[in-house]
Amino acid sequence: MQDSKRSIVAWALYDWANSAFATTVMAGFFPVFFTAYWAVGASTEQGTFYLGFANSLGSLIVALLAPFLGAIADWGSYKKRLLAFFALLGSVMTASLYILSAGSWPLAVLFYSLGVVGFSGANTFYDALLPFVASEKKVDFVSSLGYSLGYIGGGLLFLVNVLMYLNPSWFGIGSQESAIKISFVIVGIWWVAFTIPLLLLVKEEQRAKELTLSQSIKKGLHVTTETIRSFRKLKTIALFLAAYWLYIDGVDTIIRMAVNYGSSLDFPSDSLIIALLITQFVAFPAALGYSAFGKRIGVRQALMVAIAAYIIIAILGFFMTKVLHFYLLAICIGLFQGGIQALSRYYYTRLIPKERSAEFFGFFNMLGKFAAIIGPALMGIVTLITGSTRMGILSLILLFVGGFLLLRKVDEQKGQAEAEAYLQTS
Repeated sequence: MQDSKRSIVAWALYDWANSAFATTVMAGFFPVFFTAYWAVGASTEQGTFYLGFANSLGSLIVALLAPFLGAIADWGSYKKRLLAFFALLGSVMTASLYILSAGSWPLAVLFYSLGVVGFSGANTFYDALLPFVASEKKVDFVSSLGYSLGYIGGGLLFLVNVLMYLNPSWFGIGSQESAIKISFVIVGIWWVAFTIPLLLLVKEEQRAKELTLSQSIKKGLHVTTETIRSFRKLKTIALFLAAYWLYIDGVDTIIRMAVNYGSSLDFPSDSLIIALLITQFVAFPAALGYSAFGKRIGVRQALMVAIAAYIIIAILGFFMTKVLHFYLLAICIGLFQGGIQALSRYYYTRLIPKERSAEFFGFFNMLGKFAAIIGPALMGIVTLITGSTRMGILSLILLFVGGFLLLRKVDEQKGQAEAEAYLQTS
């Protein structure tokens, strides 16, 4: 039932659940531990390349699966079940990082990539449930609430994990190495525990005639093909997705590669982890604040402001020389990170046909994760070719500029008219 407080909180708590992976693992400890432990002996440039490959591999798998799985969920009412499957996959793979020994970078890449598959795959169905949890009047607030709870929940657990890392003796842990490994296990447990409220309390809309899984697979293949063709009529949605593909690439890459970049500049690991904590706790109120900013100036305009801010952040990152600079950039990223993610999701719900939300959110996540293939790979390749991680971070400007220029051309009213006309003829 739309706008039920219980359902809204339960839905938003999943962001609290999976953000532990995004913060402690993806942004924080995995890059640090990968370079210093699993990829021990590799050069800085090689470590950056391997880490970019790990992010790109998982994202490629999700990008290929997302629209197909979204169509299955639409026609078989499997959103919650598939969310549960991918969340479990991600949590188990994350906890399994505990067993890997030094030098095991191929297995670390595999486990981490499957964790990314779980994280991103579950998000396809999480996003697709949003229109059924919140009415159009509240969807912007609920979307931002999810991101805000994600930042505070992921940030709180990350704070505990950081304290474990900095002071392992406080927790009866023998070393920093053990503290990081134990953190991976805690993230897996946290992820599962806070997924349960959504599975119990969010009501998934049932179709009058629900298809079996095999029928849904066949229908999904057919509908996915038709959806690809539909973009010839839904040109505004296609234009927005192209813009989103580019600018969210830069955002995702900065999230995943920031610690690696700081390490390449010889900043202490402790300082890098503290900077991530700063980002998390700035992003919590900023995500809600940016939602209000979007209402004041318009969602598309607010997105363009955030993209412009990321262009400036990438340029400042190129010239960064001190840990203090890294802290200041962490604050800047926190101010815009949640806003650009939440408003992108909200803006997309205003363009797509609600009746086929999972299918279209499949494409939304597919393009977002295809971008995460290009971004880390671009940064890794540019770094390897030029021998400079500074040039790698600067290369992301191309993605933000491209996204900005395409977003300028998106007309929301035209997009809504196209969606209504499409539903009437399909």
